[in-house]
Amino acid sequence: MKVTLDGKDLFGDRLNFETGSVTRDSIEKAAAGLDGIVSIDLGRRGRTIRQSGTLRAGNREQLRGMTEEISSFIDGMTHTLETPEKVVFENVRMDSFEIIKENFSGAGVTAKYVIVYKQLVV
Repeated sequence: MKVTLDGKDLFGDRLNFETGSVTRDSIEKAAAGLDGIVSIDLGRRGRTIRQSGTLRAGNREQLRGMTEEISSFIDGMTHTLETPEKVVFENVRMDSFEIIKENFSGAGVTAKYVIVYKQLVV
């Protein structure tokens, strides 16, 4: 099984995940003439997931098609990311997709990439 985004196999089989910690947010307010502050806990705020890997294609045109399909997920909507180990990340928004380096060879073209997701609700 491969990594899928909304059930689509887009990435191939050579990739890594870095899952960040869940964060919390709060508001702190002070009032003139009073000693101290009021801190209001706003709860959990999600986490960052970073995916890196290598895309493989027969030629540059095929690679462009793959990158356009992946880039179409930078739409502000939430998606479901599933790993081969059946770890499911729901409510994931793709924030960025960057090609780091392209390499050409007789077998085709490869491209190293990095994707940053924000898991909105954990």
